Amino acid sequence: MRVKCVLCDKIEKISDELPLAKRLRNRPIHTYMCNECYDRIKVKTEQRRQSQ
Repeated sequence: MRVKCVLCDKIEKISDELPLAKRLRNRPIHTYMCNECYDRIKVKTEQRRQSQ
């Protein structure tokens, strides 16, 4: 299955058997983020939580 990252518009290919692929097919409201964007957001969120 071809998926597109909602933040950087990078197109990747994921296996059709993954639970993520099934979730994206059956529920269009779910969005896909590539690993780089996901990690970047994760780090920034952790930094923000520590600064509070």
